[in-house]
Amino acid sequence: MASTSTTLLFPSTSTQFLDPTFSSSSSSSSSSSSRHKSLSFSSTLGNKKLLTLCSVSSSFDKTSPISSSLQSPTFTPPSWQKLCNDVASLIPKTTNQNPKLNPVQRTAANILDAVESAMVSHELRRHPLPKTADPTVQIAGNFFPVPERPVVHNLPVTGAVPECIQGVYVRNGANPLHKPVSGHHLFDGDGMIHSVQFDNGSVSYACRFTETNRLVQERESGRPVFPKAIGELHGHLGIAKLMLFNTRGLFGLVDPTRGLGVANAGLVYFNGHLLAMSEDDLPYHVKVTQTGDLETLGRYDFDCQLKSTMIAHPKIDPETRELFALSYDVVSKPYLKYFRFSPDGEKSPDVEIPLDQPTMIHDFAITENFVVIPDQQVVFRLPEMIRGGSPVVYDENKKSRFGILNKQAKDASSIQWIEVPDCFCFHLWNAWEEPETDEVVVIGSCMTPPDSIFNEHDETLESVLSEIRLNLKTGESTRRPVISEQVNLEAGMVNRNLLGRKTRFVYLALTEPWPKVSGFAKVDISTGEIQKYIYGDGKYGGEPLFLPSGDGEEDGGYIMVFVHDEEKVKSELQIINAVNLKLEATVALPSRVPYGFHGTFISKEDLLNQA
Repeated sequence: MASTSTTLLFPSTSTQFLDPTFSSSSSSSSSSSSRHKSLSFSSTLGNKKLLTLCSVSSSFDKTSPISSSLQSPTFTPPSWQKLCNDVASLIPKTTNQNPKLNPVQRTAANILDAVESAMVSHELRRHPLPKTADPTVQIAGNFFPVPERPVVHNLPVTGAVPECIQGVYVRNGANPLHKPVSGHHLFDGDGMIHSVQFDNGSVSYACRFTETNRLVQERESGRPVFPKAIGELHGHLGIAKLMLFNTRGLFGLVDPTRGLGVANAGLVYFNGHLLAMSEDDLPYHVKVTQTGDLETLGRYDFDCQLKSTMIAHPKIDPETRELFALSYDVVSKPYLKYFRFSPDGEKSPDVEIPLDQPTMIHDFAITENFVVIPDQQVVFRLPEMIRGGSPVVYDENKKSRFGILNKQAKDASSIQWIEVPDCFCFHLWNAWEEPETDEVVVIGSCMTPPDSIFNEHDETLESVLSEIRLNLKTGESTRRPVISEQVNLEAGMVNRNLLGRKTRFVYLALTEPWPKVSGFAKVDISTGEIQKYIYGDGKYGGEPLFLPSGDGEEDGGYIMVFVHDEEKVKSELQIINAVNLKLEATVALPSRVPYGFHGTFISKEDLLNQA
């Protein structure tokens, strides 16, 4: 049955994964019946209303881009008539008590929640969830979410924090607010930022949700109501989820016009703004307060200049301070757009990049003069849902390629496409130009199977650090592994003061056993030499952040990374010397930090100049 519980954590059966100081908050109130009230309409009227709602759902706004892409005369969800007739018995005994809803909306909300519960139960009996969409797999162990933590000062430090580290380290991650009602992928969770601030020897910690439109509305609803892009939008159930969401919109139960995204992936500090991003929405502006806490200031459109989504990995040129970005669309052309911002935030006109079909483009690269745009074999095909599958698929007949476009281009007429067969790089770590050979060199991690992050495979995932050379004169490419041994390297960075220029070192997570991170590697790209830093038995971390010390050497600086001890259920921030990989300092954290995604560092000077 649906519940009106506003509990922020999952049921207490999983409290062993939570910080003990918060375990008292984890018990769910979903089983309580003391406040339940019966709905006051007969079964006949209930069935009539439910059938009407199903009919409305099935014929929702035909002008909707999602709707228009899914229309098919052959689509007949299995047993929907019987399903709707059975739903009356599942009408929850509570009414939605959200004070912002009128009686009609509260009734509609409870009916639609019951319809959803019936559909999910019906479909999961027929088609069990794959591992890539099973919440018991995707958010198990230290992937399990945590509650917010207000700022805690004067944290204990073992060793000595280098004096040059003044500012705040912030790292993004997926942290679902509510227990999933059906499928859930790790990437679907609500965005939460974890921050560690360094201020003249004092260290503080805080973690806060990014207050997205989605999170605010689901908090008010007391349950997930926005479709989850990866974990739920599969097959007929995925189509039904979209229909239910649209119906909730017709009743005013949700407002999708202010954004659908979770802002859980990337973080970038640009022009006085810390921006939290996922490629399904505009960025969100988050401020680090004077006390070291985090505050969401709202969805950020660069003063009404940005009208489309922005991918989670924009690039800042270290010399010009310009920001470069892409936006992709999975429904209608143009499927891909490129744009840039001046150092003071003025946006260029969009450059439409010609693609025949919508493509998964999570990352790209810049050089001194070019942007490097991957057009690879993982694509979006929404009609696959009609046939019962996932809309994110591997197209083995498509040829992977990279587009080279001048950064200042006003249109895509000069873009040069160079094929790189059977190549899928989820992330690109750096790129640079080598004029003496007319080549652009790209450093990325090539994944096989290409869609294994999104779809279940028997084959073990491999992520190979690779050097890809694109010859602008001949239009040909070469690709080679950077290191001789097979080791999965994902999530990391080069010295960002050299982004777009030739670099020697890259720092990457050792994603073994996948998807956990047992340590990180410092790789010499020119020689293939690899140095490993291992966290130790039962300890795992995430993306290593490289913070330059300013001594002029490329590897002069420090690695910062969250590390979690799974046996002791304790988390810490480690600071490692990037030259010799020796541990310099460890900051004990007051609560558990789940494994997450990407981060950045904001200097003390930049903190004082936040917008």
